[in-house]
Amino acid sequence: MKNLLTILSVAILLIACEKGKTTASTGSDKTDSASTSEWKPVDSATAMKDWMAYSTPGEMQKMLAKSDGTWTGETTMWMENGAKPMMSKSEATNKMMLGGRYQITNHKGDFMGMPFEGMSIVGYDNAKKKFVSTWIDNMGTGIMHSEGDWNPSTKSVEFKGKMTDPSRPGKDCDFREVFTFVDDNTQKLEMYGPDFKTGKEYKTMEIKYTRKK
Repeated sequence: MKNLLTILSVAILLIACEKGKTTASTGSDKTDSASTSEWKPVDSATAMKDWMAYSTPGEMQKMLAKSDGTWTGETTMWMENGAKPMMSKSEATNKMMLGGRYQITNHKGDFMGMPFEGMSIVGYDNAKKKFVSTWIDNMGTGIMHSEGDWNPSTKSVEFKGKMTDPSRPGKDCDFREVFTFVDDNTQKLEMYGPDFKTGKEYKTMEIKYTRKK
């Protein structure tokens, strides 16, 4: 049944792509024409094979699945470079979803004496060969997006992305995260962003996760 649904989904996507291709080739918009000229023709059998490979969970998704469960977090945060660190504790619950393709994580803790809640979705894009991540929480109204490369020698993923800068309306700022799989029961997240005064990157936060028994 799952295979049938997957094949039907791929077929629908292929039809949509073909329709988009036809529309673009007959339209008068220059942007559409440029996109059409860059379109790489692919036969349906190859397209189906590529989509199946794209949608099938592999070793990276299995690695994420090993983190399923509940973790306790010890957070150290710096509001600006050189500032006194602020300490807090949190709890994160990981669960794979959609047939082992993505991992959703719910975070709960406190921030400066206020309740904190956040949610992340992490996956490995088989086509891009990169980890992809989104993050939302109750301390903002935007969505953070990032992509990262796996480093097997350090057992870590370095995510890079952009986030809203409330101090500069309409502007985003760069951020960087390094997530390290220390061992089966220990993980570490290090986050880097711009100093509000200088704009230079500094370490804004570190969370040490321990699997809850």
